[in-house]
Amino acid sequence: MSDPGMYAGNADRSLGQLVASATAEMSALVHDEIALAKAEVRQDVKRGVIGSAAGIVAGVLLLFAIPVLSFAAAYGIHNLGLGLAWSFLIVGGAFILLGLLLALFAVAKFKKVKPPEKSIASAKQTASVLQGVKPHPRPAVTAPAGRPAVAGSTLSDKAIESRPVRDEASAVARSSA
Repeated sequence: MSDPGMYAGNADRSLGQLVASATAEMSALVHDEIALAKAEVRQDVKRGVIGSAAGIVAGVLLLFAIPVLSFAAAYGIHNLGLGLAWSFLIVGGAFILLGLLLALFAVAKFKKVKPPEKSIASAKQTASVLQGVKPHPRPAVTAPAGRPAVAGSTLSDKAIESRPVRDEASAVARSSA
């Protein structure tokens, strides 16, 4: 938050100016917390994308490359003098091992994804500060007699709802300034 001594004539500020200043500072605080949350989530999304890409690559390798490369490797091993069945078994085991290693890499990347801890701590701190603050009571807007009970059902009701409500406290603060 900003330094209260920063303003010249700090004691001369009206209630309206103080409320405007507090509103601006709360808005800035909320924007800063949103920016922090976005930065943390962006970092975790990047890790998740890398882990997903590794998982997809592992799946593609297992799905498409295994049959083609298995035949080539098995016949290559068979040409070295080993039986054809043993050649295919060795090649199949090697591709399964490669797929498992890539799956473990993907799981390790997914485990590094975590919630935005700084944003959560900041939001809890802000909530604890604002816990004792009570909102300013506003007078309730009531529909005039002869109007339907359902608000917003006609065009005239929408005009009544959109009419600004006069805030007596701020009017008094402006007149005393």
